Formats: sequence, structure tokens, C-alpha cells
Amino acid sequence: MMTRINALRPQLRRSEQKVADLVLANPETVTGLSIASLARDAAVSEPTVIRFCRAIGCNGFQDFKLRMAASLASGMPFVASAVSAEDSAETLSGKVFDRAIACLVQARNQLNTEALDAAVELLNLAPRIEFYGHGASGLVALDAQHKLFRLGIPTIACSDPHVHGMSAAALPANSVVVAISHTGRTTDLLRSAELAREAGAHVIAITACGSPLARMSTVALYAEVSEDADTPMLSRLAHLTVCDVLAVGLALRRGPAPADTRQLTSQGPPNERADSHGP
Repeated sequence: MMTRINALRPQLRRSEQKVADLVLANPETVTGLSIASLARDAAVSEPTVIRFCRAIGCNGFQDFKLRMAASLASGMPFVASAVSAEDSAETLSGKVFDRAIACLVQARNQLNTEALDAAVELLNLAPRIEFYGHGASGLVALDAQHKLFRLGIPTIACSDPHVHGMSAAALPANSVVVAISHTGRTTDLLRSAELAREAGAHVIAITACGSPLARMSTVALYAEVSEDADTPMLSRLAHLTVCDVLAVGLALRRGPAPADTRQLTSQGPPNERADSHGP
């Protein structure tokens, strides 16, 4: 919740920003306040507090308090220790692993289960599924394609803007594009998402809350993490895990894969199977 509020703050009205600033400065205290107390401390009206709650994706003030409390209770503290050249291998690995773990916990706490259910249902009904992403997000798209392929679900992954632009424009109705972007502001990806929507397809965005990609998507799954120089591309870890959740959810929705498909994808190509068992 804290990451989402911080990311959305510039887009809020000035009065709503006062509420955001108070929440960011005193997250533990805010969960115990009434709406009247929060409005008084932020020097705003109670309707402004309600607008703030809805602007950050909550249904109302009580929903906001519940999400804040859950985030604070189950979240891990930010790992502020920076790596240095003097770190031993043990210290270095501990810092990097702790930061990655904190990143995944943060992403887990942001995931909206209703949006997740809607995304899995769209994937389940889709006649075609495509994954789009650039750079590190392109690698996540390839990984997601591989996961669904092993489940016997044919998909494609595109990281070239010209290719996914052409593909998006030719999608059949009710197809699904899973668009992956840390910032949600990549021009080429936004254009392909727009073309997909115009073709009658749905767009599931794995991106930052309040981003242009989130706003134009059918369903948005937020995976907001703070990148840092010590452990770069933390967003990749969050996006990979969200794709894992989608893949498992889709597999459960569709039921067991045919036995021959499970056997082939688990054992690999024929030449690899032969090598593993000897001559």
C-alpha cells in the first residue's frame, strides 16, 4: 500500500495529497484513526479522505484501513543495507537475498485477488494468448510463454515492437495480451495494447498502479517495487512471480493436462530423453 500511495501521489488532487503525506509519514498511527480524526489531522474534509481512498484503489475508508493494517502486519521492513566492496560472500549474498525476499513480499501484498480472478478467467476463455514486453520485461514474457507451453497451452511472446504491433492488430476477438512493464509508460507497448483493444482483445497489464498501461488495460495487476543499484531489476522478480500465479491459476481452472502432454513437457525432447537414459 505504501508503494502504491507514493506512486500515485503526484496524480492526486492537492487536498488528497495532504492525506497521502500524512499516511506516508505515520502509517502505523493512521490505521487506528477514525475518518474524522484523519481528516482533522490532514486538515481536509471527510469527503476528501473518501476520495483519497478510492483514488488509490480502495472501496472506501474501512477497506483502506484493512489493507493498510494487512500490509503493515505481513510486510517485511525495507532492507536498507547497501552492498560494499568489503562485504564477504556471506554478507553480500545475505543482503541481495533479503532485498529480493522483501521485494516479493511487497508485491504479494499489493496483488488484488479480485483482479487476479478476473485475469485468470480472461485467460481461460481466450482463443489466443500473447505476452508483450521490452528489455527485462521481454525476458519475463518469454518465461511466461514457456510456463504455459509446458501446460499444453500455445502462446507467443514478443519483445520486438514492430512484431507485437502487427500481431496485436490481427488478434481475434476476446484474445488476451499480457503486457508487462515496470513503468507502464513505454510508448511502443502502449500502442500495441491500444491496437489489441481496438481489435476486440483484452489486455492484462502487469505494471505500476496509475500508469498509462494500467489505465488502458482490461485488468491491471500491480507489481510495484523500488529498484536500486545494489540489486537491479527487482521488478523482474515480482513480474516473474505474478506470471507464475497466473499460470498456476490457469492450470487449475482448466484442469489436468492430457497425460501425453504432461509426459512430453516434463521429459523434454526425444534426444534429451535418450541421453538421460543412456544408449
